[in-house]
Amino acid sequence: MLAGGANRRVFKMQSKPRIKGRKPGNVRIIGGQWRGRRLSVPDVPGLRPSGDRCRETLFNWLQPHLHQARCLDLFAGTGVLGLEAASRGAAAVVLVEQSKLAVTAMRSSVELLQAQQVSVIQADALAWLAAQSAASSFDIAFVDPPFGSDLASAALSLLEGENRVRPGGLVYVESARSENGMATGPCWDLVREKLIGEVRMQMFARRPAVEVAPAI
Repeated sequence: MLAGGANRRVFKMQSKPRIKGRKPGNVRIIGGQWRGRRLSVPDVPGLRPSGDRCRETLFNWLQPHLHQARCLDLFAGTGVLGLEAASRGAAAVVLVEQSKLAVTAMRSSVELLQAQQVSVIQADALAWLAAQSAASSFDIAFVDPPFGSDLASAALSLLEGENRVRPGGLVYVESARSENGMATGPCWDLVREKLIGEVRMQMFARRPAVEVAPAI
């Protein structure tokens, strides 16, 4: 997926080679009501849609949690993770991306699919996330920034605050196999992890809030 602003310029060479088996210029939804539909992949430096094998594994993990879920796709790029979630039963999906070209392509995909439960926001992902309050809490968040950046760590930290992911909610982080992966931290439990090709897949669950007994 993509980062915004200066980060995109710094990390644009970190993108993976084109995924074997995927036609140039498109990526397909692999499950749900829009199964087989293809989404446009614009020619944007650093754009790296998640591959079919990774998405198949990810949504096998998520399937019990998707019905009527509220989902967030940060660094959305093509929006394929968020649109895959909507295809499989998510009630609301927010796609956040800074690239104007990528946002235009995502809005075309949303219109083509008549995906009324999906909204597309053009913004720097971290700045947008920092402005969100507990009133916009999510059940599932996808974090897939350029490989080799520290953007996933920054996003996970922001998702801790203001209950931006509800207690018990899930965060998926995709990074390079060669990286160490994300640490759990005080708010997260690592519940799934898998290596596929050059990709490290991690799923974190938000721990319940700790109740502090009132002073006597």
